Amino acid sequence: MRLPLLAALLFLGASISNAVAEDCAEPEDQATMNQCADKAYKAADARLNTAYQKIVARLDEDARKLLTGAQRAWIAYRDAECRFQTSNAAEGSIYPAVLSGCMQSLTQARLKDLETYLSCQEGDLSCPVPAAR
Repeated sequence: MRLPLLAALLFLGASISNAVAEDCAEPEDQATMNQCADKAYKAADARLNTAYQKIVARLDEDARKLLTGAQRAWIAYRDAECRFQTSNAAEGSIYPAVLSGCMQSLTQARLKDLETYLSCQEGDLSCPVPAAR
């Protein structure tokens, strides 16, 4: 009994996911806008995490600790800044989309910083990440 129910739920989830992907080009309702904004933020966050892991792989233990501290501080900043930026919409149905948009924007800016670190030139002492070998 559970297997057919699970299969039906998985099919429904995949159908909704496909519908959301198609609707993101021109979302027609607030729920779809919220889902699309969240999806865009999560994609940016995944790219950020990939860049972060590439940097971690190049660092020694002391530098990793510094990066971890910086990243935690950045996350706290991002969350606080987005709470502030979106405070006027906090009670509305648009809030999830506005919040996700803020999170995406700040995440893309941080990603740009991390990508800059990944392209450091050999011998550049102003760059905290050693050049790739």
